[in-house]
Amino acid sequence: MGILVSIFVGAVAGWLADLVFKRFSFSIWIQILLGIAGGFVGNWLLGNDLQHVLGVSELPARIITAFLGALVILGIMALVKSRQKA
Repeated sequence: MGILVSIFVGAVAGWLADLVFKRFSFSIWIQILLGIAGGFVGNWLLGNDLQHVLGVSELPARIITAFLGALVILGIMALVKSRQKA
C-alpha cells in the first residue's frame, strides 16, 4: 500500500510543480517520477517537521513536502538549462 501512496503523492506533487514551472511540459509519467524524486529531496531538506509545523495530517504534509522538493529539482533544471544557452 505504501507504493500506491507514494505514486499518488508523486503524481499530485509532480503535476503541481509542472504547473508552477510552465517552461517545462512533462508527460504524466515524468511528473510522477519528478514528484517521487521531489519527495526524497523534500524529505531530505525538511524531514517530517512540516507535518508538525503546519499541523496537518500525514498525506497533505507528504504532498507539500514532495511538491517543494520537486520545485527545487525544477529550479535546478531551469538554472542548468539557462546556463547552457548562455
